[in-house]
Amino acid sequence: MSDVSEYQRIAVVPVRGGAVPAGADETVAEAGGVVLLAGSGTSEAAASLAVDAVSVRTAEIGDPAFGGWAATLSPVLAAYRAVLLPASPDGRDLAPRLAAAMDRPLLAGATEYRDGMIRLARRGGLVMTQVVADGPVVVTLQPGVRGIEPRQRDLPAPEPVTARVATRHDATVLDVLPPDPGTMDLAESQRIIAGGAGLRGPADFRLLTLVADAIGASMGATRVVADMGWVAHERYIGTTGVAVNPELYVALGISGAIQHVTGLGSPRHVVAVNTDPSCPMMTMADLALVTDAPGLLEALARRLGVVTEALAEVDHG
Repeated sequence: MSDVSEYQRIAVVPVRGGAVPAGADETVAEAGGVVLLAGSGTSEAAASLAVDAVSVRTAEIGDPAFGGWAATLSPVLAAYRAVLLPASPDGRDLAPRLAAAMDRPLLAGATEYRDGMIRLARRGGLVMTQVVADGPVVVTLQPGVRGIEPRQRDLPAPEPVTARVATRHDATVLDVLPPDPGTMDLAESQRIIAGGAGLRGPADFRLLTLVADAIGASMGATRVVADMGWVAHERYIGTTGVAVNPELYVALGISGAIQHVTGLGSPRHVVAVNTDPSCPMMTMADLALVTDAPGLLEALARRLGVVTEALAEVDHG
């Protein structure tokens, strides 16, 4: 790999049907505007980039087959010292295969890449580690932690990359099932109902999970709730947690600390429930309900027919 330039880097963005994943624009910005979009509908995806780019390449290689993609793209990417991918579900699937195909280390869950210096979030964001890469690497970047500057100029015309994927590298996809909102990655969820310290404990969050399931939403939380052990750390939303961008965000007992709000993206609709009408989450809500969050949660559970042991546990807790 002696022919790899000292500070060259490129963003690799997996594309499905012209749609780019969460964190794509941030990854392109971190790569200095050099990007390869791979998948289906890549020209449409290139036109949708919201950040400035200096080099846009497209590889129209069809539906996801990440083993085949890695084998096909690795020669195209060999000249770059750092290959950056968004830590979206597809990015996390492709990155280790690229690292193996290119015989490079993978540094996953980074929050920043600067000329070989990589900042990594570990233990659910409780620990930040800084490392310096002394050779070529593959890096995944967490969505929602960097921010972007909106595009100021026209994008360069995409340069097509001729590539053919060998299907022998991947299993055959027989069917794709819709995701279960209760277990899907929060970053991909379009409906989220989240609780904060205004709820009373684990029993409230078990009830919240059932309510979320009843309305086809995902359950989320704040970092303080996860740190208290009321929910798993992968369910908390924020700067060092999961970055989201849902259509609907319902916040129960969440005051709206900056670390939480910066992980929310730009929800189309925000509903906030809190006894403090002037807290930040209430001021940013489309609908703000000044009331007791646990009481509203119980009433909502009964209205939805969620009369279970969890509700009884809350009643007698």
